[in-house]
Amino acid sequence: MDTMTTLSEVLNLLKKEGYTVDFNLQDSCLMCHGNSLQLHPEEFLVDKHYRFEGNSDPGDEAVVYAISSDKHQLKGTLVNGYGMYSETLTDELVKALQEHNPATHTQTTGPDAAEKSNEATPRRPAGSRVLNASLLTLDLTQAREQIKQEPAWQTSDRNALTLFKADGMRLVLMALHEGATLKTHTAPGIICVQVLEGLLDFRTAAQAVELRPGELLTLQAGIPHRVEALEEAVFLLTLAAAGKGK
Repeated sequence: MDTMTTLSEVLNLLKKEGYTVDFNLQDSCLMCHGNSLQLHPEEFLVDKHYRFEGNSDPGDEAVVYAISSDKHQLKGTLVNGYGMYSETLTDELVKALQEHNPATHTQTTGPDAAEKSNEATPRRPAGSRVLNASLLTLDLTQAREQIKQEPAWQTSDRNALTLFKADGMRLVLMALHEGATLKTHTAPGIICVQVLEGLLDFRTAAQAVELRPGELLTLQAGIPHRVEALEEAVFLLTLAAAGKGK
């Protein structure tokens, strides 16, 4: 998989290679932007993809797919967030976006199977973090040190590190400089925010709370919310897939 710096750089390259159609993601198919043409899982192939790991909230993480369809004689691109933000997709569509992709996550078999993020990203070229296993221990102290040593923390107002990713749940460690803000956004499932250091202002349209170390909150799915670091802060964000807790 090729690694590039920005989404626009990748999209421009793919456009030159003939991927000119913009696809939108639906629960069970792809839609062509500007018309009603639908591409079902058996009607397209993923030729290659580019992964970008965002440095703000998890919604900024994205994958650019280069997609072709012999049946409809067209080629185009799909830009989609990954992980928890694709939980509503049908199994058939998820499989179609993965099985022809030569650079997906690798997974071993057996009782100690572990999923690793082996794909290089602009922010973490080495990859190889264990993201899932039958039993996984996480060193939060080490993770906190890591995100504050990376270039993204030195050159921007935030950094984030995915610690665990599995069907139904995801853990992301986030660090914000004082004054950094996660703009108003929603999550498709319940979230939990646990402050490890610093002071956060967390607010919805109806409520506003300040969170200190040792405190946590939960928020139901689909509620717009905004987060600001009143002091330099590190917090653990848990995202649960919609419907998994029922």
